[in-house]
Amino acid sequence: MKHVSAFLLVCCIDLTGGFSNLYAHDSPNIILMIADDLNWDDLGCYGNKVIRTPHLDNMAAEGLRFERAYVTASSCSPSRASIITGKYPHQTGAEQLHWPLPAGTQTFVKALKEAGYYTAAAGKWHLGDNIRDHFDEIHEASTAGFVLPTGDGDQPAKMIAQSPSGCEDWVQTVKDAQSQEKPYFLWLASLDPHREYEEEAWEPYDESLINVPAYLPDTPEVRHDFNLYYQEISRLDDSVGKVMALLPKDVKPGFRSTIVFFISDNGRPFPRAKTTLYEDGIRTPLIVHWHGFVEAGRVSQSLVSTVDLAPTIRHLAGIRGQQSEAAFVRNLLDAEYDSESGFRKYAFGEDHWHDYEDHARSITDGHFKLIHNDYPDLPNTPPADAGRSLTWEAMLSLKAQGKLNEIQSACFVTPRPEWEFYDLKDDPNEFVNLISQSEFARDIARMKTEFNKWSDQTEDYLPTKRTPDEFNRVTGEPDNTVRKRPRPSKKEMFGTNGKY
Repeated sequence: MKHVSAFLLVCCIDLTGGFSNLYAHDSPNIILMIADDLNWDDLGCYGNKVIRTPHLDNMAAEGLRFERAYVTASSCSPSRASIITGKYPHQTGAEQLHWPLPAGTQTFVKALKEAGYYTAAAGKWHLGDNIRDHFDEIHEASTAGFVLPTGDGDQPAKMIAQSPSGCEDWVQTVKDAQSQEKPYFLWLASLDPHREYEEEAWEPYDESLINVPAYLPDTPEVRHDFNLYYQEISRLDDSVGKVMALLPKDVKPGFRSTIVFFISDNGRPFPRAKTTLYEDGIRTPLIVHWHGFVEAGRVSQSLVSTVDLAPTIRHLAGIRGQQSEAAFVRNLLDAEYDSESGFRKYAFGEDHWHDYEDHARSITDGHFKLIHNDYPDLPNTPPADAGRSLTWEAMLSLKAQGKLNEIQSACFVTPRPEWEFYDLKDDPNEFVNLISQSEFARDIARMKTEFNKWSDQTEDYLPTKRTPDEFNRVTGEPDNTVRKRPRPSKKEMFGTNGKY
């Protein structure tokens, strides 16, 4: 079946009314699965020849895979806040890591619940307490972190363990939802493959086969670090398989269809990836499985952003929306849709405080990327958990010996360029900054214009005050004079949920 023409017709013509009456009585079940720190190309279906991800590969083979999908933030909780609100991070009041969403926040989950959906979450939460009542049930997994010592002593902070995968309650959550007599929405959020890693979390990999990115040194320690990361990806894949096994294989009269989205919140937790605006920080896998409605094995080159997920899910649930929402739906449903042109011309990314202070923005049209670093005086330090990794230890040792090349040394360098410009087609690793090349002046000017338009339209701003680092930029150890848990909200820290 190439596409469902009748369904597509009403979906794309009835742009202001959501779903037509054809399916108004049968709004689909919707599942959103979110990986934690999974790189966009660290799945078999995205070209990784070593990784074992049979269930996700099968999900892509039976559904639609997006090649050019981007998150709005290269950091966990700001990315999730953006996904659930349909707003850019700086618009949510939760743009820094661990900031909770403010009271009064509107989410697509709340809209679904008010429209008659059963809503549940399982796994990593990371969104604060103010939107918990948007869900009927929440099964929150424990996350790793530091417990600060009490008293005035100099005792070091202690690590606390996390649930192994964060997916332990996924299967039961699906079963509970299937017992409801109404459509359901499930927010299934993994802790895999977030650090800290454990030995033999899953079947180990042959480290000689691992392809280490060129921006990292290829040492035994780095290969072992990737081995541990890969194992957690395979464990996540197994959890995905268990969920998919619970879903009906065929769409039959009287059975509600189920649409499944799979994404990651940001890139892999290694230097020059997570918390950066390079491809390995903000590009995400995006797989959509909807048996009977989305043609199997499709691959879309359309540029999409996770900020589009909230209006898309609202539209799929039959909730009144705008014309732009239906365009994403058309991308999902119409096998003949021109995915090269798409409906989104640019995708935007943000980098905010994450363990360490930073502030940067990016814009890409899929061919070129422009990055603006607001704090070029600060190095591009990886997140603190990556700063305690085997990879970082190897990099520090090699740096001391003068054995890191220019690309591998980039995260130590200050000042950084204020502007970076890359040709993603000729330089997919983003190693050659073309910002000063006259032959690209027209494209640079065009993208700066579009970047400024977006900044004005979304009321973006540069904070008047910087937030202190919570960890040592070299060792990754916490600074107990600064670090507090739970972390104060934006309002508590700066007296506002808006600009500060």
